[in-house]
Amino acid sequence: MATNFLVHEKIWFDKFKYDDAERKFYEQMNGPVAGASRQSSGPGASGGPGGDHSELAVRIASLEVENQNLRSVVQDLQQAIARLEARLSMLEKSSPAHRATVPQTQHVSPMRQVEPPAKKAATPAEDDEDNDIDLFGSGDEEEDKEAARLREERLRQYAEKKAKKPLLVAKSSILLDVKPWDDETDMAQLEACVRSIQLDGLVWGGSQLVPVGYGIRKLRIQCVVEDDKVGTDLLEEQITKFEEHVQSVDIAAFNKI
Repeated sequence: MATNFLVHEKIWFDKFKYDDAERKFYEQMNGPVAGASRQSSGPGASGGPGGDHSELAVRIASLEVENQNLRSVVQDLQQAIARLEARLSMLEKSSPAHRATVPQTQHVSPMRQVEPPAKKAATPAEDDEDNDIDLFGSGDEEEDKEAARLREERLRQYAEKKAKKPLLVAKSSILLDVKPWDDETDMAQLEACVRSIQLDGLVWGGSQLVPVGYGIRKLRIQCVVEDDKVGTDLLEEQITKFEEHVQSVDIAAFNKI
Protein backbone atom coordinates (compact mmCIF):
# COMPACT_ATOMS: atom_id res chain seq x y z
CA MET A 1 0.00 0.00 0.00
CA ALA A 2 2.76 2.45 0.88
CA THR A 3 4.63 1.58 -2.27
CA ASN A 4 1.57 2.11 -4.41
CA PHE A 5 0.94 5.48 -2.71
CA LEU A 6 4.48 6.73 -3.39
CA VAL A 7 4.21 5.62 -7.00
CA HIS A 8 1.10 7.67 -7.60
CA GLU A 9 2.31 10.70 -5.51
CA LYS A 10 4.17 13.46 -7.45
CA ILE A 11 7.33 14.09 -5.44
CA TRP A 12 10.42 15.95 -6.82
CA PHE A 13 13.31 13.96 -5.49
CA ASP A 14 15.92 15.52 -7.81
CA LYS A 15 15.17 19.19 -7.00
CA PHE A 16 18.67 19.84 -5.53
CA LYS A 17 20.25 18.88 -8.85
CA TYR A 18 18.21 21.50 -10.66
CA ASP A 19 19.03 24.10 -7.99
CA ASP A 20 22.77 23.48 -8.43
CA ALA A 21 22.41 23.71 -12.17
CA GLU A 22 20.51 26.99 -11.88
CA ARG A 23 23.16 28.43 -9.47
CA LYS A 24 26.00 27.51 -11.80
CA PHE A 25 24.14 29.06 -14.73
CA TYR A 26 23.76 32.40 -12.92
CA GLU A 27 27.37 32.32 -11.76
CA GLN A 28 28.49 31.94 -15.35
CA MET A 29 26.20 34.80 -16.45
CA ASN A 30 26.83 37.35 -13.64
CA GLY A 31 30.21 36.38 -12.20
CA PRO A 32 31.22 35.10 -8.78
CA VAL A 33 29.82 38.14 -6.86
CA ALA A 34 26.34 37.61 -8.16
CA GLY A 35 26.71 33.91 -7.47
CA ALA A 36 27.77 34.54 -3.90
CA SER A 37 24.87 36.91 -3.38
CA ARG A 38 22.51 34.31 -4.78
CA GLN A 39 23.97 31.70 -2.40
CA SER A 40 23.43 34.08 0.55
CA SER A 41 19.80 34.45 -0.53
CA GLY A 42 19.30 30.75 -0.98
CA PRO A 43 17.36 28.46 1.28
CA GLY A 44 20.28 27.90 3.65
CA ALA A 45 21.07 31.64 4.16
CA SER A 46 20.39 33.34 7.46
CA GLY A 47 18.50 36.32 5.95
CA GLY A 48 15.40 35.78 8.02
CA PRO A 49 14.17 37.77 11.01
CA GLY A 50 16.55 35.98 13.34
CA GLY A 51 19.58 37.07 11.27
CA ASP A 52 18.41 40.72 11.17
CA HIS A 53 17.98 40.87 14.94
CA SER A 54 21.40 39.39 15.58
CA GLU A 55 23.07 41.87 13.20
CA LEU A 56 21.21 44.80 14.87
CA ALA A 57 22.29 43.59 18.30
CA VAL A 58 25.92 43.47 17.16
CA ARG A 59 25.76 47.03 15.81
CA ILE A 60 24.16 48.35 19.01
CA ALA A 61 26.85 46.69 21.10
CA SER A 62 29.60 48.24 18.95
CA LEU A 63 27.95 51.69 19.24
CA GLU A 64 27.79 51.37 23.02
CA VAL A 65 31.48 50.52 23.11
CA GLU A 66 32.30 53.57 20.96
CA ASN A 67 30.11 55.77 23.20
CA GLN A 68 31.99 54.58 26.27
CA ASN A 69 35.32 55.34 24.60
CA LEU A 70 34.16 58.83 23.65
CA ARG A 71 33.00 59.53 27.19
CA SER A 72 36.33 58.53 28.60
CA VAL A 73 38.12 60.74 26.04
CA VAL A 74 35.90 63.73 26.96
CA GLN A 75 36.56 63.21 30.66
CA ASP A 76 40.29 63.10 30.03
CA LEU A 77 40.10 66.34 28.05
CA GLN A 78 38.10 68.09 30.77
CA GLN A 79 40.63 67.05 33.40
CA ALA A 80 43.50 68.27 31.22
CA ILE A 81 41.79 71.66 30.69
CA ALA A 82 41.18 72.03 34.42
CA ARG A 83 44.85 71.33 35.12
CA LEU A 84 45.91 73.85 32.48
CA GLU A 85 43.64 76.55 33.91
CA ALA A 86 44.98 75.96 37.41
CA ARG A 87 48.56 76.16 36.15
CA LEU A 88 47.81 79.33 34.20
CA SER A 89 46.33 81.05 37.25
CA MET A 90 49.39 80.08 39.28
CA LEU A 91 51.71 81.47 36.61
CA GLU A 92 49.77 84.75 36.44
CA LYS A 93 50.00 85.18 40.21
CA SER A 94 53.72 84.43 40.28
CA SER A 95 54.62 86.49 37.17
CA PRO A 96 56.63 89.76 37.65
CA ALA A 97 54.05 91.80 35.74
CA HIS A 98 51.36 90.84 38.23
CA ARG A 99 53.63 91.71 41.14
CA ALA A 100 54.40 95.13 39.63
CA THR A 101 50.74 96.06 39.31
CA VAL A 102 50.07 95.91 43.05
CA PRO A 103 52.74 98.45 44.12
CA GLN A 104 51.73 100.65 41.19
CA THR A 105 48.15 100.98 42.42
CA GLN A 106 49.38 101.49 45.97
CA HIS A 107 51.76 104.20 44.75
CA VAL A 108 49.16 106.16 42.76
CA SER A 109 46.59 106.50 45.54
CA PRO A 110 48.86 108.52 47.87
CA MET A 111 49.64 110.93 44.98
CA ARG A 112 45.95 111.70 44.55
CA GLN A 113 45.64 112.30 48.26
CA VAL A 114 48.62 114.67 48.25
CA GLU A 115 46.96 116.96 45.64
CA PRO A 116 44.61 118.85 48.02
CA PRO A 117 47.33 120.37 50.29
CA ALA A 118 48.27 122.90 47.60
CA LYS A 119 48.18 125.70 50.13
CA LYS A 120 51.19 125.40 52.35
CA ALA A 121 52.40 127.59 55.12
CA ALA A 122 54.03 130.78 54.00
CA THR A 123 57.77 130.96 54.42
CA PRO A 124 59.56 134.09 55.72
CA ALA A 125 60.66 134.92 52.17
CA GLU A 126 57.09 134.80 50.97
CA ASP A 127 56.02 137.00 53.86
CA ASP A 128 58.54 139.57 52.71
CA GLU A 129 57.16 139.40 49.18
CA ASP A 130 53.64 139.95 50.51
CA ASN A 131 54.84 142.99 52.37
CA ASP A 132 56.25 144.41 49.14
CA ILE A 133 52.83 144.27 47.42
CA ASP A 134 51.36 147.66 46.57
CA LEU A 135 48.01 147.74 48.33
CA PHE A 136 46.92 150.89 46.52
CA GLY A 137 47.13 149.22 43.13
CA SER A 138 49.22 151.73 41.25
CA GLY A 139 50.53 149.01 38.91
CA ASP A 140 46.99 147.83 38.20
CA GLU A 141 45.97 151.34 37.19
CA GLU A 142 48.81 151.50 34.69
CA GLU A 143 47.80 148.12 33.28
CA ASP A 144 44.18 149.26 33.01
CA LYS A 145 45.21 152.38 31.10
CA GLU A 146 47.32 150.31 28.72
CA ALA A 147 44.47 147.86 28.15
CA ALA A 148 42.03 150.70 27.53
CA ARG A 149 44.40 152.29 25.03
CA LEU A 150 44.81 149.00 23.16
CA ARG A 151 41.05 148.49 23.10
CA GLU A 152 40.42 151.97 21.72
CA GLU A 153 43.10 151.45 19.09
CA ARG A 154 41.53 148.17 17.95
CA LEU A 155 38.06 149.74 17.85
CA ARG A 156 39.36 152.60 15.72
CA GLN A 157 41.05 150.18 13.29
CA TYR A 158 37.86 148.12 13.06
CA ALA A 159 35.77 151.23 12.34
CA GLU A 160 38.17 152.36 9.59
CA LYS A 161 38.16 148.91 8.03
CA LYS A 162 34.38 148.78 8.11
CA ALA A 163 34.11 152.25 6.56
CA LYS A 164 36.35 151.24 3.65
CA LYS A 165 34.30 148.12 2.96
CA PRO A 166 31.66 148.82 0.28
CA LEU A 167 28.10 148.37 1.45
CA LEU A 168 25.77 146.09 -0.46
CA VAL A 169 23.05 148.16 -2.15
CA ALA A 170 19.71 146.51 -2.83
CA LYS A 171 18.64 147.13 -6.43
CA SER A 172 15.68 146.18 -8.58
CA SER A 173 15.06 145.91 -12.31
CA ILE A 174 11.71 147.41 -13.41
CA LEU A 175 10.03 147.14 -16.81
CA LEU A 176 7.48 149.95 -17.40
CA ASP A 177 4.71 150.21 -19.97
CA VAL A 178 3.94 153.87 -20.77
CA LYS A 179 0.68 154.27 -22.77
CA PRO A 180 -0.09 157.35 -24.93
CA TRP A 181 -3.50 158.97 -25.45
CA ASP A 182 -3.95 158.00 -29.10
CA ASP A 183 -2.15 157.05 -32.28
CA GLU A 184 -1.27 160.67 -33.01
CA THR A 185 0.99 161.00 -29.94
CA ASP A 186 4.64 161.55 -30.80
CA MET A 187 6.28 158.48 -29.24
CA ALA A 188 9.79 159.86 -29.70
CA GLN A 189 8.83 162.94 -27.73
CA LEU A 190 7.15 160.73 -25.09
CA GLU A 191 10.33 158.67 -24.66
CA ALA A 192 12.42 161.84 -24.39
CA CYS A 193 10.15 163.09 -21.65
CA VAL A 194 10.45 159.83 -19.71
CA ARG A 195 14.23 159.76 -20.03
CA SER A 196 14.42 163.37 -18.88
CA ILE A 197 13.52 162.19 -15.41
CA GLN A 198 16.79 162.06 -13.47
CA LEU A 199 16.82 160.79 -9.90
CA ASP A 200 19.53 159.64 -7.50
CA GLY A 201 19.59 155.85 -7.76
CA LEU A 202 17.79 155.68 -11.15
CA VAL A 203 19.40 154.39 -14.37
CA TRP A 204 17.39 154.09 -17.60
CA GLY A 205 17.91 151.11 -19.89
CA GLY A 206 16.67 149.92 -23.26
CA SER A 207 13.23 150.59 -24.73
CA GLN A 208 10.94 149.50 -27.55
CA LEU A 209 7.55 150.34 -29.02
CA VAL A 210 4.94 147.60 -28.58
CA PRO A 211 1.70 147.62 -30.66
CA VAL A 212 -1.49 147.85 -28.63
CA GLY A 213 -4.21 148.10 -31.29
CA TYR A 214 -5.86 150.49 -33.74
CA GLY A 215 -2.46 151.85 -34.69
CA ILE A 216 -1.60 152.75 -31.10
CA ARG A 217 1.78 151.73 -29.69
CA LYS A 218 3.03 151.88 -26.11
CA LEU A 219 6.54 152.58 -24.85
CA ARG A 220 8.14 149.67 -22.96
CA ILE A 221 11.23 150.94 -21.16
CA GLN A 222 13.51 149.31 -18.60
CA CYS A 223 15.26 150.91 -15.63
CA VAL A 224 17.35 149.92 -12.62
CA VAL A 225 16.66 151.59 -9.27
CA GLU A 226 18.12 151.50 -5.79
CA ASP A 227 15.38 150.29 -3.46
CA ASP A 228 16.25 152.72 -0.67
CA LYS A 229 16.19 155.77 -2.96
CA VAL A 230 13.65 155.19 -5.76
CA GLY A 231 10.30 153.39 -5.58
CA THR A 232 7.65 152.49 -8.13
CA ASP A 233 5.23 155.09 -6.78
CA LEU A 234 7.78 157.83 -7.30
CA LEU A 235 8.45 156.69 -10.88
CA GLU A 236 4.74 156.64 -11.76
CA GLU A 237 4.27 160.08 -10.23
CA GLN A 238 7.18 161.56 -12.21
CA ILE A 239 6.12 160.00 -15.54
CA THR A 240 2.42 160.91 -15.28
CA LYS A 241 3.39 164.57 -14.91
CA PHE A 242 3.72 164.66 -18.70
CA GLU A 243 -0.06 164.74 -19.14
CA GLU A 244 0.06 165.86 -22.77
CA HIS A 245 1.75 162.62 -23.87
CA VAL A 246 1.17 160.03 -21.11
CA GLN A 247 -2.20 158.44 -20.38
CA SER A 248 -1.09 155.79 -17.82
CA VAL A 249 1.90 153.83 -16.53
CA ASP A 250 1.90 150.08 -15.75
CA ILE A 251 4.62 147.87 -14.23
CA ALA A 252 5.18 144.97 -16.66
CA ALA A 253 7.92 143.25 -14.63
CA PHE A 254 9.72 143.74 -11.32
CA ASN A 255 12.82 141.73 -10.34
CA LYS A 256 15.27 142.03 -7.49
CA ILE A 257 18.93 142.18 -8.45
